[in-house]
Amino acid sequence: MVSLTFFFLFFVIVFAIIGAMRGWAREMLVTFAFILAMFIITVLERYVAIVRDSFAQPGSLAQFWLRFIIIVLLTFFGYQTPNLPKIGGARFAREKLQDALLGIFLGAFNGYLLIGTLWYYMYEAGYPFSGFITAPVAGTPMGEAALRLVTFLPPHWLGIPVVYFAVAVAFLFVIVVFI
Repeated sequence: MVSLTFFFLFFVIVFAIIGAMRGWAREMLVTFAFILAMFIITVLERYVAIVRDSFAQPGSLAQFWLRFIIIVLLTFFGYQTPNLPKIGGARFAREKLQDALLGIFLGAFNGYLLIGTLWYYMYEAGYPFSGFITAPVAGTPMGEAALRLVTFLPPHWLGIPVVYFAVAVAFLFVIVVFI
C-alpha cells in the first residue's frame, strides 16, 4: 500500500514539471482558476440557500461531489489557456530559464492547491472511496505524517475571508499584467 503523502508529493512534482513546460503566465492563469473555484464553492455553500440546504451538508457525499466537480472543471479550463504570446505580443515572450524556473514553482503550487484540496475534501467526507483510498491510520508513522499534513492543505487556510482577498488580488493581477 502507498501512503497518501507519497501520492500528494508525487503529484506536486508532476505538476512542477508541467509548469516548467507551460511557463509562468499559463500557470498563473491556472492558479487564478483555482482561486475562482474556491470562491464559487464558498459563495454557493454559504449564501445560496438551495445549495446550502441540499448539497452542502458538512461531510456528506453530495458536498464532496459538488466541490470535486467545481474544482476539477475550473482547473481543467484553467489549463486550456490560449496562446499568450500571440495575444500579449512581446510581453509574454518566453525567456527559457526564467520562464521554466518560475513555471516549476507555480506548477508545484498548483499541484499543491489541486491535489491538496481534493485530499482535504476526501478527508472531510470520510474518505468516500474506501475500496481504493483508505484513511490514514492514526498511531502509525505514515498515518501521523498524513494527518499532520492535512492541517496544511489549502481549504484549511483558504477560507473566509482569505478567499475574498485572493479573488481581489487575482483580478487585480489580471487587469494590471494581462490586459
